[in-house]
Amino acid sequence: MFVLNNGVSMPLIGYGVFKIGDGEPVRRTTLYALQNGYRSIDTASVYGNEKGVGEAIRESGIAREELFVTSKVFNNEQGYQETLEAYQRSLDRLGLNYLDLYLVHWPVKETYLETYHALVDLYKSGKVRAIGVSNFQIHHLKTLMESFDILPAVNQVELHPYLQQQSLRDFCSLNNIAVEAWSPLMRGALDIPVIKEIGKKYNKSAAQVILRWHIQNKVIVIPKSVHFHYIRENRDIFDFSLSVEDMDAIKALNRDQRFGPDPDNFDF
Repeated sequence: MFVLNNGVSMPLIGYGVFKIGDGEPVRRTTLYALQNGYRSIDTASVYGNEKGVGEAIRESGIAREELFVTSKVFNNEQGYQETLEAYQRSLDRLGLNYLDLYLVHWPVKETYLETYHALVDLYKSGKVRAIGVSNFQIHHLKTLMESFDILPAVNQVELHPYLQQQSLRDFCSLNNIAVEAWSPLMRGALDIPVIKEIGKKYNKSAAQVILRWHIQNKVIVIPKSVHFHYIRENRDIFDFSLSVEDMDAIKALNRDQRFGPDPDNFDF
C-alpha cells in the first residue's frame, strides 16, 4: 500500500482496463483480477467500460471498503459543472456510491483549472476519497498549486524504463504527490536484453522485473492484460528485490521515448 498525502491508502499495484471492451470482455478479466488478489481497478469514462467493471465488482462479492476504484474525467467532459455531471455518470455506470480516486485525464489548457475546482468540491463534499491528475507536467502542477489549497494526491503519467521522467518524479516527491505509471510495461515492448538478463537472475519475466523496478522507485503501477496468466504474473512481484546494480542498469535505459501523446502537444 502507498499512503497518499491525505492519509488514504492506495494499493501499489492495480489492474488497468484501457482498451478492454465493455460487457463480457472487461467483466471477465476484471473479475479474474479481483479473484486473484487485485484490489485496485483503474478505469476512465473514455474507456467506455465502466459498466462492465461495476458488474465484476458486484460479482466478486468483495466488500466495497476493501476495493480502490479510480476513474477519470475526459477532455470533452471538462469544465466545472460538466465535471460534476461526468462524475455522476461514472458512478451510475459503475453502480457505486463513491470513487476512491478521481482524476483529470488530460491538462486541457482552457478547462483543467475549472475541472480541478470541481474535483476539489467533490472531495470536500465527501463524494471521492482522493483526487488527482493524469498527464500533468511540472508547469501544470505549479499552476494548480498556485490556485488551490488541496494538492493532487496522485499524478498518473506515462512512465517506464524508456521514459523515466526523473525531474517530474522528483518534483512530485518534493510536494508529496504520488506518481502512478500508465503503460508501465511499454505496451509490451519487453524484448530488452538488459531486462531479460536481470530476469534470469531472479527467475522472473521481463514484465515482472520492470514492475518491480517501478515499485522500488515508489511508483504505483496499473498493468493491463487480458490474458489470465499475465494478470497473475504481473502481481507476483513481492517475493524478490532488485539490487542497486540492477536498478542502475535499468535507469541507464532511459531515452525519453513516449509511446503515448505528449501532454504539452495533444489535440483530443
